[in-house]
Amino acid sequence: MLYTEIPLPQAVVHFSSQYDIQHVVISAGSRNAPLTNGFVENPFFNTYSLVDERAAAFFALGIAQQLGKPVALVCTSGSALLNYYPAVAEAFYSEASLVILSADRMPHRVDIGDGQTIQQEGVFGPHLIGATSLKPDVSHATASLLASNKQPYFSAKPTKKEIDALQQKHQTHNTKELQRVFALAATAKGPVHVNIPMEEPLYGMTTTPIAFPKVTKLKTPKIETDFEQLKSAWKNAKRKMILVGVAKPNAGLANALTNLLEDPSVLVLTEKTSNFSHPAAIDAIDCLMAPIELEQNGGEEELKPDLLLTVGGMIVSKKIKFFLRKHKAAQHIHIDKTKANDTFYYLSKHINAPAEVALDAVKEINQFQENDYQTTVLNRYHNYLKKGKTYLNSIPFSDLRAFDLVAKTLPENTHLQVANSSSIRYIQLFDLPRGTEVFCNRGTAGIDGSTATAMGAAQINPKQMVLITGDLSFFYDINGLWHNYIPNHARIIIVNNQGGGIFRILPGEKDSPKYDTYFETIHGRNAKDMAKAFGFTYKRTQTSWGVKQALRGFFNPSKKPKILEICTPRKLNDSVLLDYFKAMANTKK
Repeated sequence: MLYTEIPLPQAVVHFSSQYDIQHVVISAGSRNAPLTNGFVENPFFNTYSLVDERAAAFFALGIAQQLGKPVALVCTSGSALLNYYPAVAEAFYSEASLVILSADRMPHRVDIGDGQTIQQEGVFGPHLIGATSLKPDVSHATASLLASNKQPYFSAKPTKKEIDALQQKHQTHNTKELQRVFALAATAKGPVHVNIPMEEPLYGMTTTPIAFPKVTKLKTPKIETDFEQLKSAWKNAKRKMILVGVAKPNAGLANALTNLLEDPSVLVLTEKTSNFSHPAAIDAIDCLMAPIELEQNGGEEELKPDLLLTVGGMIVSKKIKFFLRKHKAAQHIHIDKTKANDTFYYLSKHINAPAEVALDAVKEINQFQENDYQTTVLNRYHNYLKKGKTYLNSIPFSDLRAFDLVAKTLPENTHLQVANSSSIRYIQLFDLPRGTEVFCNRGTAGIDGSTATAMGAAQINPKQMVLITGDLSFFYDINGLWHNYIPNHARIIIVNNQGGGIFRILPGEKDSPKYDTYFETIHGRNAKDMAKAFGFTYKRTQTSWGVKQALRGFFNPSKKPKILEICTPRKLNDSVLLDYFKAMANTKK
């Protein structure tokens, strides 16, 4: 096996393998050549080549999302590193482990006019859980080092003994830092940044590896085992609401929630990104909250909890956020190893333990057998759904109709990736087939990176991957397809309403030149040529009948990936959706 001859990048590659960072996403460059050569030559690693660093970072995020383990990113120096930032922010807030390995110029060559050179240390600000800027080698390219009057390492021409001594000092420091940061990436959740200064020549290889010390044993993160406050709050609450946010499929959590739903004082609200559904749970939150807002006939009082338990990550529904801020429970306890966000302004405790363990601890507590909290709210919810179904059967072709048809046609056991903005909000409104796994970048909830994330995730999840995206999300992230890793089973469904259709639902002036240009950003583009450029088969439709026909066979095995573009009427979508909620509340005129 070949190794880079430069000690520092050789150490980075070595410790990456020792900490089981197996997947490495590389963007082309010269300064990062020692890292690239080191990773590609080592059979332990699965390496991927993506030119666009922004797409590469989201691609890596998709892999990390599925693995639940650190994934490495490798880039050259300069502005290349800055392109990682959107995915780094997403990884920070969605608690995904990215390990950013940035090649850099030697410290004394920054800000002297060299190309592809910026101040790389600290560029990701507060959006990291750990970082280090390693010390450079002085035994490699020593003559180049000494040629600079700005180098801070030697005041005169050094002896070999002095060079070796400083090299060993730097190498000891770097070993400790790499172990510290890699251990953090392996045991915590979030991105870390390792900045790696290197001097030319960069391409030399050797068959002789450096002997590095063994890694220290990883410390298992502490989890909470004291559930007394939770038990007390549970026992004293007559109305217990459990709100489940982003979570990977988890049989243990599903079993714990199912058991608790036998308690009539428990109401479970979920989102599609929670990957949990149950007949006695509310999994289309806005189909409950929007009609309640419109009716104003006591539904809010019926829904208000005494105890709020949150599980998992971010919540999509703005309506439930506004409701729980207005109608405060006596306590809000977050249960999970995920970050505890004070979304509703009254978080009282975070129980840092697996949610299923904590929830199992309360299931035997004496229950309020005469309680009608769950039944009352569920009856109201199902009544809304019944009226909504009648409305759905009569609506014209629109975004709502398109999502209804797609949801009904998805195969079972689909790996479903959903873009942000309208797409994730529409998909919340519909039942999905059994075994559907739903993922969405809800950390920052941006439209950037959805396609690249989906393609990265498809490298790991063996199920058929379907990405549902909007037109702006798709065009924005078109470089998410600029690579050689698109599986033939990939399916992309673009709901194209010719702009930022969600802005038509939000308050504000509509159909003015300012609105059309700067908010809705109307365009006349379609994805036909892009599909051809990236090797997809392509179909386009703009009717309900056309969608039904196009979806027949769309998910069947094929020799190429497929794109279906559904074009909907731009000016009709908002009124159809708002009337849907009005129909549920019997307020539609």
